[in-house]
Amino acid sequence: MKYILLVLFTACLLSGSSCKEEKKVEEPSQMEEVMNIHDEVMPKMGTLGKLVGQLKPIADSLGAESIEAKAMKDLQDANKAMMDWMQGFGNRFDVEEIMKGKELSEEKKKWLKEEEDKVNKVKADINSSIEKAQEILNTQ
Repeated sequence: MKYILLVLFTACLLSGSSCKEEKKVEEPSQMEEVMNIHDEVMPKMGTLGKLVGQLKPIADSLGAESIEAKAMKDLQDANKAMMDWMQGFGNRFDVEEIMKGKELSEEKKKWLKEEEDKVNKVKADINSSIEKAQEILNTQ
């Protein structure tokens, strides 16, 4: 009896695992990766503006050479870099390519790599300028 239960149990386990459908986990495309970076950084744009507003009165009172003024300029430069990147990206790729996975030409594949490098730099600039500004404001 024990033997029969063991065989049935083993058969159930084997049949259950062999019948499982293997699920493929699709890796995001390079375009999706670029858009994910954009989507990660875009919500921080409001933080940039808020921090500029907090630093401006301090920077105005201390002068253009103060760390506060330099931090404010870094925030503004990061904001401009994001706006410029979005405009340039939109000029290079159409909605079908960005949102619907339309096949890219060889030239556009090269462009996409360039754009990925650019948006990663924008991300780094935004994150570092926010961090620097917050450190300065926390010491005030």
